[in-house]
Amino acid sequence: METEQVNITARGITQNVLVAGPADGSPVLLIHGNCSSADFWIPLLRHLPPTLRVVAPDLRGYGTTETAPLDATRGLRDFSDDVAALLDAPGLFGTPGARPVVVAHSMGAGVAMQLLVDHPDRIRALLLESPLSPYGFGGTRDLDGTPTSADFAGTGAGTANADFVARIAAKDRGEDAPTSPCNVMRTAYVADPAAFGDDEDLLLDSMLSTAIGEANYPGDSTTTETWPGVGPGGRGVLNTMAPNHFRVADELVAVPVKPPITWVRGDTDVIVSDTSLFDLAYLGSLGLVPGWPGADACPPQPMVGQTRAVLDRYAAAGGTYREVVYPECGHSPHVERPADFAAALLDLIL
Repeated sequence: METEQVNITARGITQNVLVAGPADGSPVLLIHGNCSSADFWIPLLRHLPPTLRVVAPDLRGYGTTETAPLDATRGLRDFSDDVAALLDAPGLFGTPGARPVVVAHSMGAGVAMQLLVDHPDRIRALLLESPLSPYGFGGTRDLDGTPTSADFAGTGAGTANADFVARIAAKDRGEDAPTSPCNVMRTAYVADPAAFGDDEDLLLDSMLSTAIGEANYPGDSTTTETWPGVGPGGRGVLNTMAPNHFRVADELVAVPVKPPITWVRGDTDVIVSDTSLFDLAYLGSLGLVPGWPGADACPPQPMVGQTRAVLDRYAAAGGTYREVVYPECGHSPHVERPADFAAALLDLIL
């Protein structure tokens, strides 16, 4: 699909939006994840028919969208409100009141969940790719999302690797350290880095577009008495996903209009997983973070199990969903299995 970039000013910020297809085409809204941008969807666009109207914004602080601060106490609502403003932007979707199929990756899937909660009548269908748990990232112990501790220790911006953050800020393209953005992308974003093909530099550019700071990525943090000694602050990206700020399970189940949901994931995802290498509780259980107090006090978050439990409740309340699992696939099925992923998307449109 041929693409163009357009700028849309709404809610006080200017968003860069990647657009493809005819204005009157069947509308599809793509929401990218953390440490990426709309360009991360380009491998998928090659597999979509030209009859679709694809709209893919850079979220605030990513790509070339304005670097506006994030109020993490609203959870992911700063992002979702920005996206909602695009639904009625003149000329972006061909039909006023358009109801796109929403496709969202990782953190972006949390944005899409919030969008569904706040605007259930504006979404035709939802494709959640490697989604953030409806109970946030880290700090919950069971399928009901029970907080592990009262201070939500081990979640938010304080969990970020400082060297990785510094290397993004420096636009480091090197391969000399495990925490370099290039190596993180190769080892965490996909199961096999060969999947990037000729797109690796483009996707690394997308990752390096992340705005760094206490109001953006990763955010500010607090100290806690509970292991591992850090907790969520009130600003910035990682705090928007902390379970004290983002917890939409009950609201998702209760939405009065329930579009069909397809949940796509890879079976070797190391980011969103019941054994996530980005969950300090799981890393502690491996002995990689000192002082872990044990599984009774601080179990790893059952991220996949939580999502399945919430979607089962969604179905029991009148909605529908299906789970699609790709073998030997990591966190980014739309990059690793683009043709299969495109087919799953088209199933929601037809």
